[in-house]
Amino acid sequence: MALTQNRAVLDWIDKMAAMTQPDQIVWIDGSEAQLEDLRAQAVATGEIEKLNQEKLPGCYLHRTAVNDVARVEDRTFICCEKKEDAGPTNNWMDPKEMYAKLEGLYAGAMKGRTMYVIPYSMGVVGSPFAKYGIELTDSIYVVLNMAIMTRVGTAVAEKLDENFIKGLHAKADIDPEKRYIVHFPQDNTIMSVNSGYGGNVLLGKKCFALRIASCLGRDEGWMAEHMLILGIQNPAGEVRYLAAAFPSACGKTNLAMLIPPAHYREKGWKVWCVGDDIAWLRVGEDGRLWAMNPEYGFFGVAPGTNDKSNPNALASTQKGTIFTNVVHNLDDNTVWWEGLDKNPPENAVDWKGNPWNGKTSAEKGAHPNSRFTAPALNCPCISPEFESAQGVPISAIVFGGRRAKTAPLVYQSRDWEHGVFVGSIMASETTAAAAGAVGVVRRDPMAMLPFCGYHMADYWQHWLDMGKTLGGKAPKIFNVNWFRTDEEGRFIWPGFGDNLRVLEWIMKRCFDEAGAAETPIGFEPKAEDIDLEGSGIDRATLEGLLGVDKALWKEEVQGIREFYGKFGDKLPQGLAQELEALDKRLD
Repeated sequence: MALTQNRAVLDWIDKMAAMTQPDQIVWIDGSEAQLEDLRAQAVATGEIEKLNQEKLPGCYLHRTAVNDVARVEDRTFICCEKKEDAGPTNNWMDPKEMYAKLEGLYAGAMKGRTMYVIPYSMGVVGSPFAKYGIELTDSIYVVLNMAIMTRVGTAVAEKLDENFIKGLHAKADIDPEKRYIVHFPQDNTIMSVNSGYGGNVLLGKKCFALRIASCLGRDEGWMAEHMLILGIQNPAGEVRYLAAAFPSACGKTNLAMLIPPAHYREKGWKVWCVGDDIAWLRVGEDGRLWAMNPEYGFFGVAPGTNDKSNPNALASTQKGTIFTNVVHNLDDNTVWWEGLDKNPPENAVDWKGNPWNGKTSAEKGAHPNSRFTAPALNCPCISPEFESAQGVPISAIVFGGRRAKTAPLVYQSRDWEHGVFVGSIMASETTAAAAGAVGVVRRDPMAMLPFCGYHMADYWQHWLDMGKTLGGKAPKIFNVNWFRTDEEGRFIWPGFGDNLRVLEWIMKRCFDEAGAAETPIGFEPKAEDIDLEGSGIDRATLEGLLGVDKALWKEEVQGIREFYGKFGDKLPQGLAQELEALDKRLD
């Protein structure tokens, strides 16, 4: 039975059902009884496997098709009316042409299957931040994941109006040649076909919360960002918040769930996770920038997650979690992945469903992009403000990347406009030979390159405009680099929990409690202003980590010029001026 009488919603569902032709339509009300029934159905068909309920209560294992294991950027499209609005970093097709192509792929795609109608909220239901959508899908796996990642069911259905975000997903034949993940910003519509992998089919995540939401934010005067949100509680009990953007493989989840070093913990420092991946930011009634995590769960990469690297993330997976493409340990019906511990199971099934012996196999047991979908409320350091309808006030915005030599450990931008420049030139060096040559600089502005729903240069202009709106209440903007290496290629900075030492200085700068030294690239801490007690790092090493090599930065200026060249005359004048000013300061 339909959970809403909203005609716009019902007419659209009728239209999608006429095209896909499901055998039946089931509304998801969000109740535990209904979800438990769906889990039982999915176990019966082999879509998911029930794990050891004593060791992993409420946990299940799923395997995707071998050809369907990650986001597919070459099959991801932004279909706005004009090609130039999509910009040079997005794939574009004329909306009419794309709709016609998709209609052919969706025709009868749900015959013999059930269409599930998922009303879901990005954000706390009823919050001024919240946006509502519906995902139609023929996959129970998608329903169960969406129930972890978003707030679903009756309470959301009551909030739906004609501005809801429409999402249609059909597994069809899981054919990679006919796989499309398409966004129609002018229609608030997302369509995904021929995939079953989370990143392509959980339409609330990157599709809605970033690609569509970035367009909504541009039009409505707020921001949708690929950022973690973190609260840092000092010994006086005061909590200060930052939002931070990092490209993949730069320790974003580890930072979001940071555990302070021992001597910080003894003094009473705490770190609270508000969000690990996405932030929606808007100007509050007090004129400050406030942030909310629109998600309700974590969709984390499993390999490398362990008790040392991220105990809070691991703890989050211990109940109510869906594991995808990891190893199934048959001896005790639990899961395993590379980097979990040093005891791979001998009697196991790998991510492809084949028998696997971790002691003898040269093949990896878990896919490198294997995942866990875990409720955020499981996290031991989840913020008391996680369910706040108002969000949290942001004092600092932090950008970061993986640079062996160029970027120092930390520097602060000169002002908001310079900070936008710092975000726009964000880059990481490639680390694995699998991605081609090692050490190649890849620009990923604000970590949004794959997720911005419109022209990147217009997106930068939106950032500049937000700075004007915020005026003197704008957060301060910083850049960090935990990845400086020595001559042998070893990391110099210890990273992980020790990153709090840098965040402490960042927060003090935001509240005028610490000084700084001016350099050609921005303001840096004085070495004595970073607490090194128990870090294993001496002051001379820290001074090296803060070094700015002008010759390397001159090369960087050339790389930025080339990158900016892609955006032609759309590049905001302010950013072109920041680049010239940097070049001059380096002389």
